[in-house]
Amino acid sequence: MKTIQRKSMLYKTRVEYGDYTMNHVMGCSHGCKYPCYAFLMAKRFGKISSYNDWIQPHIVSNTLDILDKEIPKLKDKIQSAHLCFTTDPFMYGYDNIKEISLSAIKKLNDAGIKCTVLTKGLLPIELSNYSRENEYGITLISLDEEYRKKIEPGAAPYGERLAAIKTLHEQGCKTWVSVEPYPTPNIISQDLNAILQAVSFTDKIIFGRTNYSKEITAYTDHKKFYNEQAIKVKRFCIKNKISFHIKKGTITGDKVID
Repeated sequence: MKTIQRKSMLYKTRVEYGDYTMNHVMGCSHGCKYPCYAFLMAKRFGKISSYNDWIQPHIVSNTLDILDKEIPKLKDKIQSAHLCFTTDPFMYGYDNIKEISLSAIKKLNDAGIKCTVLTKGLLPIELSNYSRENEYGITLISLDEEYRKKIEPGAAPYGERLAAIKTLHEQGCKTWVSVEPYPTPNIISQDLNAILQAVSFTDKIIFGRTNYSKEITAYTDHKKFYNEQAIKVKRFCIKNKISFHIKKGTITGDKVID
């Protein structure tokens, strides 16, 4: 695997449910085609040249050295550190990325910093030995493997993702599921309730629409659709005593989520 170096790692994120974050890999082998905002921005600012370039990840070789310098300076400011918003800490089939991610989490935890994790890969069982304050999440927008192969071609199969996060949950870890970016029926016809039932064991669910897609806005009733799905998520979570967060922009108009 090719490597790059960076001058900094931890930074304050503007993502609505985030605090600090780190991205210790450039690119992502999962190759999501939602489209992927991280890929669009990396291409726009000249960090990568093409989709094929993007799906060949470059690990930041000096990640741990940077953390050794930054953690003492920032630890009193950080409520939580997220891995990751523009890449994936546990890319499917990349053990070297897994190992550096685990090492980074350990360094952060040893300094008293809570970590949150989000992946379309497999959450490793080793995480059960880390801080109980950590929160481990997967992205799950469907249960249809044919759709996964089309839209998330390099990511872990849905069943494997679910099995890995459920194992951690059974080990007493805090877990969460991001049902985002959720597709409209013109892209795939599916029942959101089935997805919610599949993740009903988790501690928190985040739900959000798909953005930056002409296919979504081409669906005439997309605003009404997302309002209705957001209501389903809220009602399901309240009934099952699961925390939830509806992403900004998912609910539109004057609709009140009751």
